[in-house]
Amino acid sequence: MNQSRQEILKETAATHRASLQKHLQHRLEVARAKGDENLVRQLEAESNYLS
Repeated sequence: MNQSRQEILKETAATHRASLQKHLQHRLEVARAKGDENLVRQLEAESNYLS
């Protein structure tokens, strides 16, 4: 039971991280399209933090 719970927690964490990265990528694309270089730098820093 404990092993199964650990696997579920790992899978949930991986799914959460993938979701964060997907949303961050979208935010980066929008910031680049708008030419907001300050926001792009902030989002790139956030991306590096998540990696």
